[in-house]
Amino acid sequence: MPLSDTAIRNAKPSAKPVKLTDGDGLYLLVQPNGARWWRFDYRIDGKRKTLSMGVYPDVSLKQAREKRDEARRLVAAGIDPSTHRKVAKAARTDLAENSFEAVGRKWFARQISIISETTKDKREKMLERDLFPYIGERAVSDIAAPDLLSVIKRIEGRGANDIAKRAHQTMGRIFRYAVAHGLCSRDPSRDIEIRDVLQPVQTRHHASITDPKEVGALLRAIDGFVGSFVTRSALKFAPLVFVRPGELRHAEWSEFDFDKAEWRIPAAKMKMKELHIVPLSRQALEVLKELHQLTGAKSYVFPSERGGGRPMSENTVNAALRRMGFTKDEMTGHGFRSTASTLLHELGYDHRVIERQLAHCERNQVSAAYNFAEYLPDRRQMMQQWADHLDRLRKGADVVPLRGNTAA
Repeated sequence: MPLSDTAIRNAKPSAKPVKLTDGDGLYLLVQPNGARWWRFDYRIDGKRKTLSMGVYPDVSLKQAREKRDEARRLVAAGIDPSTHRKVAKAARTDLAENSFEAVGRKWFARQISIISETTKDKREKMLERDLFPYIGERAVSDIAAPDLLSVIKRIEGRGANDIAKRAHQTMGRIFRYAVAHGLCSRDPSRDIEIRDVLQPVQTRHHASITDPKEVGALLRAIDGFVGSFVTRSALKFAPLVFVRPGELRHAEWSEFDFDKAEWRIPAAKMKMKELHIVPLSRQALEVLKELHQLTGAKSYVFPSERGGGRPMSENTVNAALRRMGFTKDEMTGHGFRSTASTLLHELGYDHRVIERQLAHCERNQVSAAYNFAEYLPDRRQMMQQWADHLDRLRKGADVVPLRGNTAA
C-alpha cells in the first residue's frame, strides 16, 4: 500500500530500523534515533543496488517519488542511477573549478603583487560588478564571443565606454590564462574588435587652464587657499611636477632624494609600469621640506586627513579647486599636466623632453627599461626653468618666451 504523509509522521522508531514501503522500489527507512531516510532499490546488470534519495521531511513524499521515477527511467535505459549521480557531481565540481569566476579569481590573485593599489581596486570592482554576476558561473570552455559582447554592451549602456574597453581587455587576459592552464582551447575575446562594437564617443580632455595670466591667478589662489596644510602643499607641488593625480597622492617619503633633488616613482605606481624620475626644482624642494616637518614621520607625503595610514583621497585636490571657485570645466587635478604641456611647448622646449617628463608612452619597448633617465639633464634644466616661470606668472610679470634646450 502506498505511503501517505500522515503514515510517515505517525511512524514510531523502534530498536531496529523500520522499513515503510511506498512501491516500485521506494521506501522510507525509519532509524532508531528517529531519522527518516528515503531509499530506492533497483537491479541493473543482474545486481541489486540501493540509492539514497534524501531525508524526510527535507525531501517530501512527492519529491521522493519524482526521484524514484527518474531513477527508474535511467534503469530502463540501461543507465545505473548511482553512476549517473557520480558523473553529474563530478561535472558540477569541474564547473565550479573551471568557471569564469574561479579562473578569474586565480588570475587576479597573481596580479595583485605587480599592480598598484589604485589599479587593484579598479580591477577588483570591475570583476565584482561587471563580469562575475553575468558570466561568472559559466565554464570558461562554454563561453563564446556573443556572451562577452553582451557584457561589454551592458557596460556601454551606462555610458562607461572606457570601462567597457578595459573589461574586454581583462576578459581576454583571463581567457588567455585559462588557455595556458588547459581549461579552454581559445580566447573568444579575440573575435571581438572593440572599435567595431562600441559607439564612438567624443574625446573629453581634462579641463585645464592654459592662458598664462589665468595660470598666474590660479597660483595666487593656491597661495591663499584656506584649509588643510597638506592639501595646500599638494596644490602647490602639483604644478611644479605635473605628475598624474594618482602618482601625486601615493607619493612616499622613501621615494625622494633631497641631495640629488629627485623623486623616483616606482614602476608599479606608474601608468606605463616603468620607473620614472622627476627632477625637483628649488621651489619643489621648499614645498617638500616644509611639509616634511608635518608628515615626515608618516609613509605618505600627502596622507589622508582621516588617518589609517592611507594616502590623500582622490577627490581632495579637485574639491579644493572647487572651494577656490574653479569649476570642473575650468580646472582639475589632472589639468596641471595639460597646463605644463601646453605652456612648455609654447616656451619652445623640445617635444621629446616634455613628453618624457610627462611619462607618455612614445618609446621603443625594447629600450623602455633604460629610458627612465632619457633626456635627464635637459629635463632637470627644464623643470627648474619651469618653476621659475611659474614664479613670474604668480607675480603677474610679463610673459617672456624661453627657448628650452633641444635634445639631439
